[in-house]
This record gives sequence, C-alpha cells and structure tokens, in this order.
Amino acid sequence: MSRPQHDPPAVAAAISMLMTRYRRGVAQSASDLITVEEPLEIRVVVETAGRRERHVLAVTMRTPGEDPELAAGFLVSEGVISAAEDIWRIEHCHDGPESTDDNTVDVFLAPSVDFDVAQLSRMIITSSACGICGRTSIESVHKICSERPRGDFRLEPDRLTKLTEVLSGAQPVFSGTGGLHAAALFDPEGELLDLREDVGRHNALDKLVGGLLRAAKLPASESLVLVSGRASFELVQKALLAGIPALAAVGAPSSLAVELARDYDMTLIGFLRGDRFNVYSGQERIATG
Repeated sequence: MSRPQHDPPAVAAAISMLMTRYRRGVAQSASDLITVEEPLEIRVVVETAGRRERHVLAVTMRTPGEDPELAAGFLVSEGVISAAEDIWRIEHCHDGPESTDDNTVDVFLAPSVDFDVAQLSRMIITSSACGICGRTSIESVHKICSERPRGDFRLEPDRLTKLTEVLSGAQPVFSGTGGLHAAALFDPEGELLDLREDVGRHNALDKLVGGLLRAAKLPASESLVLVSGRASFELVQKALLAGIPALAAVGAPSSLAVELARDYDMTLIGFLRGDRFNVYSGQERIATG
C-alpha cells in the first residue's frame, strides 16, 4: 500500500550527528540520524477597527516542516476555527524586507471569525511530550465542541489489526531515526489516506487535522485516526473537533480520554498490537460475527 503524497517539508526533519557507539565494550565513532526539535510560535492576526493586530497564541516544540498544517490544526483543536474559509492565509514571519523566521507563523483570520482575545490570546510553552496545558477538563471541550462526530460505518476486526503494520511501513522519518510519533488517517476499509510525523504526538495529529482543514475535508466523518503512542485526553479532543468518530492507539488510553470519548459516542481503541486490541467506547462501530 503506497503512502499518500503531499508536499515534502522544506526543511530537514532529521539531521546526522556524531556519537560514540558501544558494542561488547568496544567504542566506535559513528554518525546517527537524530530527529530535529525546534520551537514554533503560533500567532493569529486579526483586523480590529481597521488595525492589524497580532496575538501570540502558543509556543510548541515541534519537528520543523508542515508548519501551516500544524498551526491550522492547533487552531481547530482550540476551537478558534472550524473551516478552511476561516483562514485568509498562513505564512512564516516576515517582519522586514529581508527578514524570515522559520520558527514563527502568522495565521491571518477572516473577519467572520469571532476571536476572543481575553480568552485565547496567551503564551503557553509546551514540550514535545505533552499537550497544551490549561484546557484539560471535559467541561471546556463541551464549550467548543457542541456536535458529536457522525460516522455510521463498521470497522472489521481483521482490518483493524493490520493498521499498525501499515503505519510502521509508512513512517519515512521514523524508519531512519526511531524518534518520531505519527498520526495516520484511514478510511473504514483500512486504506491509508494520510500520515504526518512529528517529535510531539499532539503536533503530528495537529498537522494531520490542519492538512484536512486546508483541503476543505473537515469534518472527517468517514475516517479513523491511528496514533503511534497512547490515547490521551488531548488527542481525543483534537479528533473530536475534527469530526473524526474513531481513534485507535498503539498504547493505553487515559481515564479522562475514555470519559470524553464516551460522552461523544466516539469509538476509542487502545493497545492495538498484533492481533489484539481493546475497545473502551463506541463498541457499536466494531463489526461482529
């Protein structure tokens, strides 16, 4: 099964670095591919009384590349936008005629977007290992996500158990570094639709959702997302706001992730490994007999 094609990152997602390898007590100088991690500042630009204003929304650690998708997906997951027409354009910072900043992106919002500066304009430093802090209650999700994802399809167990094999075979950077998470989108028949990688698992899903938004493919009601790590509350939240009705994870779900998935009738699958998986919510989407 071939991997879906999209524009390759303009910057390297991995670099070669020198290291010393020890085998059976013998040291040997060698080089290794290391995943790149750098901060990305996400800013929104809005028109207020005829004036253009920039507001810093977040700073996150990420693997460079696909920054517009990452920014767009993040705004979807925060409830700032919900459709491609909510964004005029996204560009890396250009504060001067010869100035470029690959670690800052400006998202120009359409005038129709109701942007609450007091609520959403904040500086948040996050690591590649965790999501945006401060939005970790189910009540906050209910305020920005009023609709349940649709998706009336059924998932065949034998097809589900093959998804991790497809995922591992389709991760281009992981195969060289072993240091990236992935979020993969499948149709109900198990066909790989898209895949995004990042050093942060939340960023990988944001990139995936951002790509869907920019292609005007939200809500993604007829799809399943597979993540390479555990199923956290934040990942369930991001999938819900993208209208994705089913999420599967290689690892374990958290208790809050299960509660949120059950509140929205989302199918949540954990420990998808080999020929086994557990269903914690949305059992009705799993085909039986």
